[in-house]
Amino acid sequence: MAMKSRGCQPASGRSHPFSSNWQKDIHDLVLSFLDRAGIFRQAAADFGTPLYIYEPDVMEERARAFMGAFRSHIRDFEAFFAMKCNNHPDVAATAVQAGLGLDVSSGLELQRALGAGCEHILFSGPGKTEGELELAAANAGKVTVLLDSFGELERLEKAASGAGTTVGAGIRLTTVEQGLWRKFGIPLSSLADFLAASAGKKAVRVQGIQFHTSWNMTPQAQVDFLARLGGEIGSIDSSLLATLRFLDIGGGYWPEGGEWLLEEGYEYGSALTRLRARQRVPAAAIEDFAREIARALVEHIFPHAPLRIYAEPGRWIADRTMHILLTVVDRKADDLVVTDAGTNILGWERYEKDYVPVINMSRPSLDERPCMIAGSLCTPHDIWGWSYFGEDIQPGDILLLPNQGAYTWSLRQEFIKPLAKVVKIGGDV
Repeated sequence: MAMKSRGCQPASGRSHPFSSNWQKDIHDLVLSFLDRAGIFRQAAADFGTPLYIYEPDVMEERARAFMGAFRSHIRDFEAFFAMKCNNHPDVAATAVQAGLGLDVSSGLELQRALGAGCEHILFSGPGKTEGELELAAANAGKVTVLLDSFGELERLEKAASGAGTTVGAGIRLTTVEQGLWRKFGIPLSSLADFLAASAGKKAVRVQGIQFHTSWNMTPQAQVDFLARLGGEIGSIDSSLLATLRFLDIGGGYWPEGGEWLLEEGYEYGSALTRLRARQRVPAAAIEDFAREIARALVEHIFPHAPLRIYAEPGRWIADRTMHILLTVVDRKADDLVVTDAGTNILGWERYEKDYVPVINMSRPSLDERPCMIAGSLCTPHDIWGWSYFGEDIQPGDILLLPNQGAYTWSLRQEFIKPLAKVVKIGGDV
């Protein structure tokens, strides 16, 4: 299917924790999709619903915008798309076409990255199996393994020796040393010991350091850890640092549109109350991330080691590249409809508490009306939203949820209902 399309650019605010101009922000976003309502209605007519609508031209645009922002502040910079965010093969292929490497978190994703023709792959994630490490070793010319533990260093040495090759590697540092996040990487205080341990390996060549912070609305968490890291590497003997070539600052960059939430402490009530209870947590522009991270690198890292900088964007690039189309099957009340798809195509009950505008492409309007938009799974938590934009809502109407490209398709599960198809639109598809 080939249809011409363009991306949307919702407004963003960054001056305070919550954006007060939420109604205009939502209207701008909805209007950008209503302008293309015919394209989405045609896709539903041609292929049925539910559908994921994928826009590769938007993916390329976002990838180049991310790289452009960082390269304007960091001379030696490379980006790797985090496949866990959206591991559809076409998405990976578009990322490679746009000039990105790929960051993978499993052997399955590594196979897909190799299948996409990617020549520069980071293999991250804890608990890599022997088979996964052997696959990385078999493709040593394309894969850098981000080591998650001292034990993984030993297992990779064994796999690489068995393959008769040398594998490039990095060391993952945990940024939170208590609670759930301590499963990732090693403590910063163990960095010197890890470098010393790796120096004696013949088949593993440690060349870099990686860390990751998540849900970054601003660059503050990354800047703070760079300061900690700079203090640590400043105390490490220069002979141990001599092999390092890169620093991977991870991902977690939130799209500038921010995140829509219900008010803290909000008690579920009527749909109309829900319309009044939304607030948006805005995110900094990617240029702000690039500028502030570059300053921290100059201050804390480059005086000790002039490293090449990697990043692993996922959500920032993929979020706007996929949308979901549904059809209303049943209108059970003026404020309750059931659609032909369940939230199994998202993988979890996301929109019972989070917010995304539901847009009625069959009866378009900028008026938002309260209504419980339910899916068709046998669970009461199967909710798409509590309102819709449209003149009315009836069986047969086509509904669109915009900007669903991040942590949706990758999390889908075949629970009760079948999975949705992916249809590409736009550009030269």
